[in-house]
Amino acid sequence: MSNKQTGEYIVAKASEEKIGEILLKQGLINPHQLEEALQEQKTTGEKIGEVLLRKGWLAVEELNRALAMRIGVSIFDLSNYIISPEVVELIPQDVAINYKLMPVFKVGNVLSVAMLDPGNVFIIDELQRITGCRIEAVLSDEIPIRKAQDQYYGGAGTIQEIISQIDISKLKDGENLGEEAPIVKLVNLLIVEAVQSGTSDIHLEPEEKFVNVRYRVDGILHKHMILPKDLQPAIISRFKIMSGMNIAEKRIPQDGRILKKIGNKDIDFRVSACPTIHGENIVLRILDKGNMIAGLESLGFPKKELKLVEELITQPYGIILVTGPTGSGKTTTLYSILQKINKEDINIMTVEDPVEYQFPQIRQVLVNQKAGLTFAAALRSFLRQDPNVIMVGEIRDRETAEIAVQAALTGHLVLSTLHTNDSPTAFTRLVEMGIEPFLVSSSLLGVLAQRLVRKICSRCKEEYVPSLKLLQTLGLEGKLEPDQKFLRGKGCALCSKSGYKGRIGIYELLKASARIQELVLNRSSADDIREAACQQGMRTLRETAIDKLLAGETTAEEVMRVTLGGG
Repeated sequence: MSNKQTGEYIVAKASEEKIGEILLKQGLINPHQLEEALQEQKTTGEKIGEVLLRKGWLAVEELNRALAMRIGVSIFDLSNYIISPEVVELIPQDVAINYKLMPVFKVGNVLSVAMLDPGNVFIIDELQRITGCRIEAVLSDEIPIRKAQDQYYGGAGTIQEIISQIDISKLKDGENLGEEAPIVKLVNLLIVEAVQSGTSDIHLEPEEKFVNVRYRVDGILHKHMILPKDLQPAIISRFKIMSGMNIAEKRIPQDGRILKKIGNKDIDFRVSACPTIHGENIVLRILDKGNMIAGLESLGFPKKELKLVEELITQPYGIILVTGPTGSGKTTTLYSILQKINKEDINIMTVEDPVEYQFPQIRQVLVNQKAGLTFAAALRSFLRQDPNVIMVGEIRDRETAEIAVQAALTGHLVLSTLHTNDSPTAFTRLVEMGIEPFLVSSSLLGVLAQRLVRKICSRCKEEYVPSLKLLQTLGLEGKLEPDQKFLRGKGCALCSKSGYKGRIGIYELLKASARIQELVLNRSSADDIREAACQQGMRTLRETAIDKLLAGETTAEEVMRVTLGGG
């Protein structure tokens, strides 16, 4: 008999053994206890599990695990889930309370339902009749089921409806502001709406008389709603409770983390609280682990640049840098490279802050500044761990840069990121950090600068003619084919009237040729390095963005916005 751990619940295989035999096999009770419980069961008529619980020989969690194994269902920890309102609506409140259950998520036509009695065929048949879905019953305890019912039921479907039901006076007097059911429901709905709309960051911004909520979608901040000022303390407390912050501390910045499942997705939220004159500003960065990894081929690389990247990452040693501002997709590119080269005969080690995605057979280290585990400290340790490939989340200082160069020169392939606006500047930035030019020129294989441009919404795309001034600024006047067409999004429900849906990468790849190395040795400027690289065939960010424009994937306005300054 075997069971398989899958994160927040246990998947079990149905067993014909009696519950007492399973508990005995697992070492949770001894033969004497089982015999005594069986004898007592004959007198009281209780279930064997109830007898064992009453006598204190077994914990509820242990009994549930054995029950799940016996009937072949999963054990759910409802506290790990944020449930979508659409899923809650599938099962009426009176049915959920009567049968002691809670709908959790729906994939296709399969509805997962946490139940106190998942082996009850009558209840499952009734749920299938009500919902029209195939029911996947999972086991949960009564207390978390009741708590979830309190949080998610109550007749309110929208945020405005929830707000209208909140008694502000009770919130002001309550000690545990963030634990009130309407506040929990309100915050959960804010999070669910953000995830469903493809939001990357949630901003909760206190103003003098209200609280502004903005979502960043496809790199652009949009106002989502305004919340009453009276709800500010409770909502901020709720976010701080969820992310493990000190709710009593309001004078200094704090950081926290929330790990939840929404639907069947694992979502990691990085939470930051910063005191402002109108109260604490809260920002949640949403990391959807299911969308984190994409193959290099799907990131938007042109054929020429893709071929060159694939050549660089097969080199046995040297440094490859990915540059760009925060939110430009650098981590996704590095992870896609790791996925490409992750093989049994290669030892890969990473040091990250944070670890956004976990890979099999890759040793990943999380930076811990308080404990002294910095990028540099981890890198030093890596050199004694016989790696072939090392990934450093970011080169932030001279010490980290020096060790990365040392690793590259002693036979390791080093992947990392650097905050520069383009690829030529990466060479001069390392020199400015204090790395000798001869070390930079001999260790750096290439630099990939990147940005993300918004893609035209596929549902509402239409032809249009960009302004002549814009085409002139982009250097396209007189260079277009007579039949060249331009597209834009008209705006629809799918793209929230923005005309854009999703993003794709644009890239500037500079390979360190002999000429580039010579310029670095002579401490030449980034402009000189750029000029030489372009003469050798490097295409700039703007040039690769224009390719996306001419292919009908993005707009002239978007190219201009992302590559402002020439790119």
